[in-house]
Amino acid sequence: MKFLAIITSVLVLVVIVVQGFAMKSRRNIESYPYKVVKKFESFEIRNYEASLFTSVKLNTNIYEEASGKGFQKLAGYIFGGNETNEEISMTSPVAMSLEDTMTMMFLVPKGYNKENLPKPNSSEIEFTEMPAKTVAAITFSGWANSDKIEEHKLKLIKALDAEGIAYTDVFYFLGYNPPFEMVGRRNEVIVELDGNY
Repeated sequence: MKFLAIITSVLVLVVIVVQGFAMKSRRNIESYPYKVVKKFESFEIRNYEASLFTSVKLNTNIYEEASGKGFQKLAGYIFGGNETNEEISMTSPVAMSLEDTMTMMFLVPKGYNKENLPKPNSSEIEFTEMPAKTVAAITFSGWANSDKIEEHKLKLIKALDAEGIAYTDVFYFLGYNPPFEMVGRRNEVIVELDGNY
């Protein structure tokens, strides 16, 4: 019984240390820059800066399938899978387009552009320039899955319709946490707005 208590205590301590390390690491990660324009009860309007992303198209519209495949391919590139074996810093959030053929994207850290980014070893990796845009964003916690993403997409649509705010059909999922981080998880569904707000 005493041995079991010791093992349990050690495991709890390991979990606490890993979570603390994950939260500290996340604070040092460069993120997709935006400014909040207006807050509503369940969502907010944001202006995002023009930014460069590494991206990979995935032959699925199912989050559970796309997330693992996409992350593996993009992480391979930034962890040295390129012509110079250069490691590129991880950024946040990981973005995924919500369409029939999903695209996963990693923000390119400042200091890089299309000209000085190392060429990917994989022909599937592309560089995508995203223009400045205005979006509506709804946030949810926990681990994301297809059902939760769809639920919050519909909540966002309903809230925008109620406010009379025009939006496009360009939706994205944003995930901010690594898989091993268990507390303080942040996920978002965003949609580009139709015109200026």
